[in-house]
This record gives sequence, C-alpha cells and structure tokens, in this order.
Amino acid sequence: MTFNDLANERYSSRKYLPKPVEKEKLDLILEAGRIAPSAKNLQPSRVLAAVSREALEKIGRTVNLYGAPLGLVVISDRDRAWVRPFDGKGFGDIDSSIVITQMMYSAQELGLGSVWIGYFDPSVLKEELGLSDTEEVSGILAVGYRGDETSNNHGKRRPMSEFAEIV
Repeated sequence: MTFNDLANERYSSRKYLPKPVEKEKLDLILEAGRIAPSAKNLQPSRVLAAVSREALEKIGRTVNLYGAPLGLVVISDRDRAWVRPFDGKGFGDIDSSIVITQMMYSAQELGLGSVWIGYFDPSVLKEELGLSDTEEVSGILAVGYRGDETSNNHGKRRPMSEFAEIV
C-alpha cells in the first residue's frame, strides 16, 4: 500500500468497538510518534497513553473519546520547543501535530480507526494530568477498532486548483 492509498482510506472514526488495542500495536503507534521530526530536533512532545479505565475516565472529564479504548494525549513543553527568533513563534504545537499525524497514520496502517480531538478544556486536563506550568496538551488521538461505517470526506475537499498554486 502506498502512502497516498493509506491517506485516502483514513477517516475520523467516532464510534469504536469495546475491544482493547493490543500492546504490540500500541508500541508501533508510539514508536511512529517517537521518531517524528521536530524543529531543531528538540523533541518537546511526550505522549500519555491512556488505556486503563481510570486514565480514560480522567481525560474523559473534558474529552469525548467516542468510546475508544485508547486515548493518546500529546503534551508539549514550551521550554523545550524551538522558538523562531524573528517573531518569537514557538513550534511546540507544530512538533506535537507531527507526532499526532504520524501516530494517526500508523494506527490506520494497523487496521485501527482514530480521530484527532482538539475540543477539550485545557485547564481541566492540565489539572487532571498534573502537568507543569510549561506543559500543555496539544491534542488527543482517540484510537481503537472502528465501530462505524463512515467513509472519508475526501470528496468534499477543495479542488486542487484552489488548494495549491505552482509558481
């Protein structure tokens, strides 16, 4: 399967079977995130893999995981992230987005569904997870065996002529 095949097959799953993700698959997904590139290789991201009922309930206080048996909470430490000197832009969220993307496609390759979640109260998660003052949750990836028959929205994308310009 080519990468474009993988990307075309992937869609956001919002319903999961009550079947845990095997440790071997979790390890492969986490490895995909671990090796993600980051600005100046500073690696400001870390992942909290919520698999226990207690951990899932903790993050479920502010996040709808759609019944997924695995929640990958991606945390960025702004003190470790590269900052562009021209305008002070920190790259922690960008680096964490690459981590999430690589884990998302790894899950797809392993036959699992996922949905990238950005709708959560960061202050609740910060407290629930005991994050430091310099850490913030960049996003959460719900992962599991699909329980839906949804298809991708790729047909609803802007045409290439509106998306890209070759100059």
